Amino acid sequence: MRLSITKKRGLWWSISGIAILVSIAAMIISLAILKAPLRPGLDFVGGTRLQIARDCTVASNCAQPIDAAQAREVLDAQNLGNSTIQLIGDEKQILSVRTENLNGEQREQLLKALSEKIGQFDPTTVQIDSVGATVGEELFVTGILALLVSFFGITVYMSIRFQLDYAIFAIVALFHDVLITVGVFAILGLVANIEVDSLFLVSLLTIVGFSVNDTVVIYDRIRENIAANSEMSIHQIVDDSVNQTLGRSINTTLTVLLPLLSIFFFGGQTLKFFALALIVGFVLGAYSSIFVASTLLGWWRNSKGANNIAIADTPASE
Repeated sequence: MRLSITKKRGLWWSISGIAILVSIAAMIISLAILKAPLRPGLDFVGGTRLQIARDCTVASNCAQPIDAAQAREVLDAQNLGNSTIQLIGDEKQILSVRTENLNGEQREQLLKALSEKIGQFDPTTVQIDSVGATVGEELFVTGILALLVSFFGITVYMSIRFQLDYAIFAIVALFHDVLITVGVFAILGLVANIEVDSLFLVSLLTIVGFSVNDTVVIYDRIRENIAANSEMSIHQIVDDSVNQTLGRSINTTLTVLLPLLSIFFFGGQTLKFFALALIVGFVLGAYSSIFVASTLLGWWRNSKGANNIAIADTPASE
């Protein structure tokens, strides 16, 4: 099967454009409702998170799912009405509460009140995490700085190895991947109360690395084909290059998706949404490398009449 990438570039760009607009809209709505473009986790805003599970060995203790309204009543009585409540698991027997910083006595009072109202909890399942607001802010700033530094480093690398227009369109593809991934989690934060933490920033950096690697392979093949077939149109060269590397792109993406899907479905709660972010980002990375970065380069060089590239470098293997 041979794909005509450049002939349908309007379709690929339209799909990406719609996804970007939806992502931006989701972040704006989240900003209006949550005062943040994404629902921030404990790592960023600071506070205390308690996660407790009912003791199902007690008769009739787990007959019904936990009632979030009852948990809310307890929190209101403890003057913690601004807390976030989340029920976890298919049977909704695990309660996660994120609230302001609590000292040891306040935690014990809250746990006791919840147990009396909702049912006995298994003490071995109690998880309590606390992060100060200052630490959360430092994590956020550090993570964003790392992301910006990675973009700058990639721009310099691509400019040296290829040319400036290659670097620009590679960065456009990376912004495409990161922005839509963030948009997906903005939507999840609004409809499913999914929070982002420091692992989410790690996932974005990993997505950037994966996506640029895929783009470099395609760009390398474009450069090789231009040197070998300088009389061909840039659109034909782009199509040939993408088709020659398509198998490699698909195989690489599937190889990394399989373990990520395993982690998402069978891994622990901590890594579940980290894996989901990588799944979304890696799929977007493969898409943008094939359908966005390559077609943008072909369109730009065709409009400028600049088909020839005089760059000598080691070609990437397929």
